This record gives sequence, C-alpha cells and structure tokens, in this order.
Amino acid sequence: MLGDSAPRTIYNPSFMDLGLRNRVALVAASSQGIGRATAEAFAAEGCRVAMCARNEPALHEAAEKIRKKHNAEVFARALDVTDAGAVSRFVAEVVGAFGGVDICVTNAGGPPAKGFLASSLEDWQRALELNFLSTVYFAREVIPYMQRKRWGRIITLTSITTKQPVADLVLSNAVRAAVVGLVKSLANEFGKDGILVNNVGPGFTATDRLKELAKAGSSASGKKEQEIFEGWAADAPLKRLGEPREVAETIVWLASERASYITGQTVLVDGGMYKGL
Repeated sequence: MLGDSAPRTIYNPSFMDLGLRNRVALVAASSQGIGRATAEAFAAEGCRVAMCARNEPALHEAAEKIRKKHNAEVFARALDVTDAGAVSRFVAEVVGAFGGVDICVTNAGGPPAKGFLASSLEDWQRALELNFLSTVYFAREVIPYMQRKRWGRIITLTSITTKQPVADLVLSNAVRAAVVGLVKSLANEFGKDGILVNNVGPGFTATDRLKELAKAGSSASGKKEQEIFEGWAADAPLKRLGEPREVAETIVWLASERASYITGQTVLVDGGMYKGL
C-alpha cells in the first residue's frame, strides 16, 4: 500500500506530446470561428500553418495575431474554396513556402437555414459547391503530397447534421452527409499510404454562424434570439453551447500521433446532443 510519501502526479497537459511540431497544417475558412481556433491550436503545437478565407482583411488580421502570439510561421491567402483553380494555386503556394502539406482541414460556411420547398435549385447547387465539392478540391490537391511522405491527415469539419438532421437545415442535412461518404471512401483508399481521413461534427457552437441561425429561427418562430440560444443549450446534456476551441482541440488531437489508428470516423463535439447510440 502506498504511504503518504508516495509521489503524486499533478496533471499537466504539456506532458502529452502530440508529435506535430514542424508539421504543415492547412486550415480552410480560418479567418474566424472554429476555423480560426483550429489554425491557432495548430500554431500552439508548433505547426507551420496555412490559412485561407474569402474575407482578406479579417484573414490577415487573424494570421498576424496567431503569428505574434505563438511565434509561428503562418501563410495566408484570400480565396473562395468553391473555386477549384484557386484551391489548386493555394496548395501549390503552400508547398512552395513550406515544402509540403501534412494536415488539411477542410471547412466552409454553412448553407442557409431553409426547409425543402423553400430551397431553390440555386441553393442546392451552392450548398453542393460550398460544402462538398470544396472538400473534393482540397483532397485532390493535398493527397499526392501526403502519399510522397507516406503520412497525412485530412479532417473535414461539418456538423452534427451528419448524424442527426436538424429542422430547417435540409441543405446541410443532405450535403454534409455526402462528405461523410467521401471521408469513408478516402480512408479506405488511402490508408495504405499512411493517410488518415476523419470528420468532425460540431454541435451548436458559439460562432457567428450560430448567430445567423438564431436570427433565422427567431424570424420563423417569433421567439427572441436569446430563447433560441437557450433552447439549443438545454438540448445538450452539458446544458451549454460549445466553444470553438473545444472543436479545434479535437481536430488537433485527430491530426496527432495520439490518434494514429483512427480513420474513416465521425467524431461529434456536441456536448452529448446527439440522441443515437
């Protein structure tokens, strides 16, 4: 039996080496919200970080703050992820600057909150381009570089809707499910090359996107936006909304050597909101 003189372990998260120092992490749509938190989390682990977003001033402001805070190498370029040519040029620039791409986090703003009959064919096309084809574009560009190193991580950032449809988010419910099919397919095809492919599905997380959904919900229901937020929080066992950093830390862990036998999976960061088994 241990006596009082036995050493006591004090938890210190720095004891966990994630094996990511000097890895090149590309994070799409990273000027704000979960994308920005993810870029910063990789920088904190010693990664060289590549960021992109449509809003050039916001992107460069975020990149500069991350660069200074973590003394990190950060490459930033404004682009639209629905433009396959722009994605191709961006990846080539990142490779030119950093020598390769080890980690790719695909991400894009969510489609508008609408029901099926209210969604136009243009809405469907836009959602497909933004939330599915953008992932295809990045995967096509980064996989060859990962194959050369026989090491890579592709992590798609989607939503709880991949597991549990949300009312009036039919565009997200349908298109994001296609991303999961792609994730499974890529994981099966490229596992032999040392490339792990996983999906992260946040629940209701405190971002500008959630404010937009609350505003839309308020207009449709007549409830105050605060009531909408409170309802979402109450639906999770933890009784609160998620924070961007909590999603970001999950993404970083999936990219790390600590998750080296996990591929083809969807990991929900939802405070227990998903009701299935």
